[in-house]
Amino acid sequence: MKNEKIRNIAIIAHVDHGKTSLVNELLKQGSVFRDNQVVEDRVMDSNALERERGITILSKNCSCMFEDTKINIIDTPGHADFGGEVERVLKMVDGVLLVVDAYEGPMPQTRFVLERALALELKVIVVVNKIDRPDARVGEVIDEVLELFLDLDANEEQLNSPFIFASARAGIASEDKDTKGTDMVPLFKKIVEYIPAPEGEEDKPCQMLVSSAEHNEYVGKLAVGKISRGSLAVGQSVTLCNFHDASKVVRSKVVSLFVFEGLKKVPVERASIGEIVCVAGLEGVQIGDTICDSISPEPVEFVKIAEPSVEMTFMVNDSPFAGKEGKFVTSRHIRDRLYKEAVKDLSLKVEDGDTAEKFKVSGRGEMHLSILIENMRRDGYEFQVSMPKVLLKEIDGVKCEPIDRLILDVPEDCTGVVMQKMGVRKGELVQMTPHGSRMKMEFLIPSRGLFGFKSELLTDTKGEGVINSLFYGYEPWKGEIKRRDYGSLIAHENGEAIVYGLFNAQERGDLFIGAGVPVYAGMVVGSNPKGDDIVVNVCKKKHLSNCRASGSDDALRLTPPRKMSLEDDIEFLADDEILEVTPKSLRIRKIILDHNMRNRERGKILRGEI
Repeated sequence: MKNEKIRNIAIIAHVDHGKTSLVNELLKQGSVFRDNQVVEDRVMDSNALERERGITILSKNCSCMFEDTKINIIDTPGHADFGGEVERVLKMVDGVLLVVDAYEGPMPQTRFVLERALALELKVIVVVNKIDRPDARVGEVIDEVLELFLDLDANEEQLNSPFIFASARAGIASEDKDTKGTDMVPLFKKIVEYIPAPEGEEDKPCQMLVSSAEHNEYVGKLAVGKISRGSLAVGQSVTLCNFHDASKVVRSKVVSLFVFEGLKKVPVERASIGEIVCVAGLEGVQIGDTICDSISPEPVEFVKIAEPSVEMTFMVNDSPFAGKEGKFVTSRHIRDRLYKEAVKDLSLKVEDGDTAEKFKVSGRGEMHLSILIENMRRDGYEFQVSMPKVLLKEIDGVKCEPIDRLILDVPEDCTGVVMQKMGVRKGELVQMTPHGSRMKMEFLIPSRGLFGFKSELLTDTKGEGVINSLFYGYEPWKGEIKRRDYGSLIAHENGEAIVYGLFNAQERGDLFIGAGVPVYAGMVVGSNPKGDDIVVNVCKKKHLSNCRASGSDDALRLTPPRKMSLEDDIEFLADDEILEVTPKSLRIRKIILDHNMRNRERGKILRGEI
């Protein structure tokens, strides 16, 4: 049986290709808002971090109406580090809108999400977005998309996927690339016509795969998924089948049932096949579990989530300033939060470390882990993190490391310096394509070779370089890569940074702090471009004497300190450094704070004793 009144779609694309803007316009023209209602840009990016950074981090559900058909829409992240969010929601839908920028064309994440959609045999509608860009190259982008379909071994039906040409910002769409549309009706019609209605056996026992989870302060945890068989009703007794262990079943009861209408969840008494619902009242439900009828529990196979490739160690803060700024500081607090996060985010893995105060956290990339760190510090947690490291594998007795597919879009005159940097980082050039005055370059590079590269690229290209990467696979170890060619300026003693001390220290390199900032011995206060670590006394005061020239103190002018973001701090870290994270501060410090002990350890390493 088909539920012809419903269409379930996910919007997938590379970052910044216009997914969330497209959802905005579909909601506006799908009768979700009043005619006179003020609608903010990117209304689906409800998370504070998403609005600040201008990216989508979490998959979100909404719906709109076209004529008498309800269209359930899932907005997904476009950044490769949050690919797990895309993978787990594709089981909820029957088709996808693949959004491609009319200038950039298919990018690394476009390939990744399309490959997942084709593997699940979902119907694809290609939306070429931003056709009103002055540099749009629609004809070439169509060819590039078809080449991508061929590369991914698409079948004949998938190769004949329809194309829609749109401008999400202007709210227009057309089936003809040479004809400018007036509204989104052509896209709505194509969704209803081409995306199949959800199918299932309504008279059979209930079956629903939990693809997502939300939290509501009134009803607690909400399990989100598509009813693939039978129906669900409030008060119904159900069984939860665990996706890790099929023998583990838990009996429960549906307390509340919601469906998505626009941006809201509306309570209903019953829902049947094809509907995407939120179920409340299921104790201990996890993503990947199956909600079944109590009479015949049959679990649905869950999609396999790609494994993480980068690891960081989270530790209890033991610096001289520990406990002054955070609310949650103990190992129990940090452990509970990390394991709760791993339940919500299936592409995150958490393990206990070698001591009770350390935890190994693995994710898809630096950004994936930095978002977790930022969310924790905003919630009042205080902790320390180590330098990120790649996860190695032994394949057929050979040590292998993760390789990324890196795509750079740089000005043509910067090509030489980029090639030089790629050579040092073991990058292998795969393709090079000119686009006007810019050059598009594709490399295969070890994941560890990308640590700290983004800031270098922006410096080398005067801020004009664009970087995109995606996990490619595992290959044999490529040899040593020098992580950084600069050293640290390290505070000599505990105290407060003084203008006189900072003035003398700034001759050695770039400072990260200004006057009046509390520091402690072993804290990193700047970088030394010459490559060695240098201890500087930023707390040093000028000795007073009765022989002073008039106005001599006026000559002390400080260079403004370099403002470091969380990502900058993580990129900066060396093997012997860790990052202290508190709700108010980010401080880089040496693992061994005492200068004499640090020098002794360094001597042992140089002599080969360690």
